[in-house]
Amino acid sequence: MIRYTLRCARGHQFESWFQSSSAYESQERRHLIDCPTCGSSEVERAIMAPQVIGKKGREPAQPAPGAAPAEAAASEPTSLMMAQERELRAKLKELRDHIVKNADNVGDRFPNEARKMHYGDIEHRPIYGEASPEEARSLIDEGVEVSPLPTLPEDRN
Repeated sequence: MIRYTLRCARGHQFESWFQSSSAYESQERRHLIDCPTCGSSEVERAIMAPQVIGKKGREPAQPAPGAAPAEAAASEPTSLMMAQERELRAKLKELRDHIVKNADNVGDRFPNEARKMHYGDIEHRPIYGEASPEEARSLIDEGVEVSPLPTLPEDRN
């Protein structure tokens, strides 16, 4: 893993981790890296001074001349992954809230209700409820279209 300090076209600086430098370059070429502050996908690596430990005294080596100190380079760096995770969680919560608002909660009757709709025994309508993993697999094997309702970490409290 490698950590880069990044800067967007608007001058916002943030940090992110990548599996390798080639992984960063691939994501950069495909414009998959966005600034967590403004959303710009025009992102480049900022100048970084590596922290090299010297043999004597194990003190950090001096940064290259002209390189900005790490503290000055980034005022409150934000992790790109954290920003993306927050955005994903917000979208999942929005999806779940939409389903809860617009569908009937049939609870543990979900597998039976879904089958009845699939086979035309009752009228189709949006529903959600509970099913064990085995029941869900059985529904899928029968061709019944089901999807899990997103569960977020804060739901487990």
